[in-house]
Amino acid sequence: MNGYEQVEILYAEDNPADAELTLHTLKERKIANSIVWVQDGAEALDYIHRRGKFASRSEGLPRVILLDLKMPKVDGIDVLKAIKSSPDTQSIPVVIMTSSQEESDLVKSYKLGVNSYIVKPVDFDKFAKIVEDVGMYWLVSNKAPA
Repeated sequence: MNGYEQVEILYAEDNPADAELTLHTLKERKIANSIVWVQDGAEALDYIHRRGKFASRSEGLPRVILLDLKMPKVDGIDVLKAIKSSPDTQSIPVVIMTSSQEESDLVKSYKLGVNSYIVKPVDFDKFAKIVEDVGMYWLVSNKAPA
């Protein structure tokens, strides 16, 4: 592992209730050990690029990014655009998890290279199941380059 702890998930979500449920589900089901939660797009980009309060974090990139679209400071579309336009980060799988059912958001996300687009269900149990499925797929089933 090149001498650093691999962060499995970078989770960018401004809604504390959604974040709590997602983090709880991933940890309870033992899907992810190392999750970093940021509350806006600017923090997500700072984490990825090791700047601001994340300037001294260990090297390495997350195995997957769970990204909300509607966030303060920098929205998810702009975060996705920055990730997928950089050779250093473009191979990181990005899963949009949003309440937006807007066709324009869906189309724009795929044009920018999102790996998956999930509309968060309102129902607690369905939302937890989707989080579990996403974690299992991207961290257990999916084969990613080293």
